[in-house]
Amino acid sequence: MIDLYYWTTPNGHKVSIFLEEAGLEYRIVPVHIGKGEQFAPEFLKIAPNNRIPAIVDHAPADGGEPIALFESGAILEYLADKTGQFLPRETRARFSVLQWLYWQMGGVGPMAGQNHHFVRYAPEPIPYAIDRYVKETARLYGVLDRQLAGREYVAGEYSIADMAIYPWAKLWKMQQQKLEDFPNMAAWLGRLDARPAVQRAYALVEQVNTDPQALLTAEARRLLFGQ
Repeated sequence: MIDLYYWTTPNGHKVSIFLEEAGLEYRIVPVHIGKGEQFAPEFLKIAPNNRIPAIVDHAPADGGEPIALFESGAILEYLADKTGQFLPRETRARFSVLQWLYWQMGGVGPMAGQNHHFVRYAPEPIPYAIDRYVKETARLYGVLDRQLAGREYVAGEYSIADMAIYPWAKLWKMQQQKLEDFPNMAAWLGRLDARPAVQRAYALVEQVNTDPQALLTAEARRLLFGQ
């Protein structure tokens, strides 16, 4: 059994997609980031950076004590190694996947995250910041679009790289992007949209987060951004 400490954000979706794709038994532990639950002492023992997602694996492969992990990229890599799925063993294929996983962690996540902040959450519009992050998001999706030319998935076979990138790229409209600018990415999004495991992972949103506007309140902004 794996405990998934989760909220309905792109990073949270990455891990729920993997768990559904791999057919692993897991339990959702909601962490409402708009109410400050990420600062609870019991959660900080698992995720000292007070961010979701995090997991506790009660049946690690080594048969030892439960393993707690935070950081979505590390979680995906751990689960892939645990199950032998969605991350090749062979060196060249493995690092083809990992480089795109890290590209998401170091590029798409932070840049699209800042895009979300200044476009949607900032208390007042800052045109320079909006322009900066909207353009950088577009640049990154251009990189992705070129990589997907002639490929069904980012590293050839479906992998944790796709699972990591998809929840961010899926939000292209909120990020002020035009999907027609990225035809290969658009086709790839359609392929992932159609996967039953992805659909099951996103169905968790309605179970866990009954108020999608909760992160837009003044109190939620104070907790999330120190405003």
